[in-house]
Amino acid sequence: MNANTIFLVLFVIFCGILVGCGIVSKRWVKESSDYILAGREISTFINMIGVCAIGFAGTTVALAPGFAVQLGLTASFAWGSIYGICGLLLFALLFSNFIRRCGAQTLPEYLEMRYDGKVRSVVAITSVVGMSGILANNIVSCTNAIAGFTKWNATLIMAVIFLVIIAFTFISGLWATTLTDFFQVTLGVIIVPTILILLCQRYGWLDAINAAWPGGNAFAAGITGGALKGIAPTYPSVLNFVICFAAALVWGNNYYWMKIANCRSEKVARKSFVLAAIILVVVFCIPLGIIGAFAGAFLGENFAAPFGSGSVAPTGAYGLIASTFPAFLGSFFVIGAVAASVSTASTSALGASAVATRDIYQRMINPKADTKTALKASKWIMVLIGVLTWVLCLFPGGPTYLFAFANCWLVPPAILLGLGAIWPKFNSRGAICGALAGMITMAVFTLLGDVFKVFAINKYIYLATLGFLVTLVVAVLASLTGKPKYYGESNWERVPTASNRKDVKLDATDLQVLEMIRVGHCYMADLTDALGVDSKTSSAAVEHLDQGGYIVRAGMRGSKFYTFSITDKGRAALPVLGGRESEMARECLTPLYVQLLKIVKDTPEKQAEFLQKNGIKSMRMSSICSHLTRQGYIVEGGLFKRKLRITDKGIAAVQKYA
Repeated sequence: MNANTIFLVLFVIFCGILVGCGIVSKRWVKESSDYILAGREISTFINMIGVCAIGFAGTTVALAPGFAVQLGLTASFAWGSIYGICGLLLFALLFSNFIRRCGAQTLPEYLEMRYDGKVRSVVAITSVVGMSGILANNIVSCTNAIAGFTKWNATLIMAVIFLVIIAFTFISGLWATTLTDFFQVTLGVIIVPTILILLCQRYGWLDAINAAWPGGNAFAAGITGGALKGIAPTYPSVLNFVICFAAALVWGNNYYWMKIANCRSEKVARKSFVLAAIILVVVFCIPLGIIGAFAGAFLGENFAAPFGSGSVAPTGAYGLIASTFPAFLGSFFVIGAVAASVSTASTSALGASAVATRDIYQRMINPKADTKTALKASKWIMVLIGVLTWVLCLFPGGPTYLFAFANCWLVPPAILLGLGAIWPKFNSRGAICGALAGMITMAVFTLLGDVFKVFAINKYIYLATLGFLVTLVVAVLASLTGKPKYYGESNWERVPTASNRKDVKLDATDLQVLEMIRVGHCYMADLTDALGVDSKTSSAAVEHLDQGGYIVRAGMRGSKFYTFSITDKGRAALPVLGGRESEMARECLTPLYVQLLKIVKDTPEKQAEFLQKNGIKSMRMSSICSHLTRQGYIVEGGLFKRKLRITDKGIAAVQKYA
């Protein structure tokens, strides 16, 4: 068989596995929260794999080798390290506690909690466009890789890739992407080191690369002498790498938010991101950079001018290397590039669908949608996202333009997230003005430069850097002219006293929230998940209780802002519990929780029956499990689905109260 036939066979098998993963995981999806967040059941290992799958993308396969050819190995390693460390690792260390505890399922949902509905609406709509741009970027990158290897029609390839991604993501959402990520990363872990080892056996190690490299030093510069700049405003430079591949691509991107929000706990989120960052840099980014250096050193004549006399772009270095191996190996290596693109594309599709479902459909179109209706809508929204993505795939400029286009919508949310987490006085006026100013500026200059070829701003400053500066400056200045929320006012005191709070009348939701805080539910995520509401509802109740002095926040910044405890006034506002229930409450238990502990201890196979009998949906179960785990009554385990194991403390509680 020739190379194309072998590739076709491998590709069909690959697509079959992806769709099969969607079918297998379909039984785990019962409501839209399962579809979007997998019921917050994701474990450390599975989330680590998921984050690795996002990072091992078509963009990575193109840029890591491409930078080595254009700018040298130092530039390639710097790019991978900035993405992994400044992007993923720092994002986890700074925001894992904050995101998981605040309870918002999407980044725009958090923005309404912190600012107002207008900010959420603007960012929700523009985030859908941005993530669709990233989805389109990966589809086009995947198409180019296959077309370059097989010479097949690019439009037909694009249609097939597009349909496969939408098919398995449509079936089961995050559970489908979770299973396929595991498969795709396994492929990558095998393929990338294998290519590197085979190239080393063929050509030698770094000394051989340097000996064949124009100028004699593959680390210092590219094959034409180009080198990475430091703090220069134009691209590429270290400054622009930080803004583009850390702030925009990670911090302001909804699917990275979701990768923290879907975890069982903030500890799981933090650990999985840190491990993923290390794996991505060591196993993928650095080896791919060296693979690009091999291409530059020994196949440099195949690159297009000014790099060589051929037709291959530097970003096609991986495909060029793959074409030098025997047919089966070359096909297998290209499948690895396809897997990288598909894994990130499916996550982008789900991220865009999550925002469109929760922040647009359930909030602006059909707020009264029941669980079944919302789940059905989320799937058809996925199809509409696909239509938008198909249009973006046909835009001029290719992957480079699509990536710049996506960044137009992802830089501003990163700034709103950071300012909202650390600056209590930052307000909705600053948020909306900064976001609009940044997005409009980048959109206008993208159209002028990349589409109409009128004025290229990138000659003077990289578009994402310009958007970052405009958003930050306008947001800060506009915020100074507006009024902050009550907790940002100069006379506000965090700890309530007899004289620094106002009289408020508690409604039914306020009392529900206060009751949960009384039994030890200390995080906003617990409250939102247990109530099964949008975060704007639970956040409004908490603000009501805070202003009335019924609860106290642990702090005014970061995750402590969404950590609460009840005050004496709060306890007095609730019905008095009987002796036994009062004792349970002091130990952070309720009769329902004791029932669950007994089932976990005696008949764990009856947990599903217990949930059905008590009408407990997946997100409320997440709230209960998180609470009981923090209190030391149970331990959460299980690779995919959550499995509970009772502790000695839990056994003692069952013996005492059951």
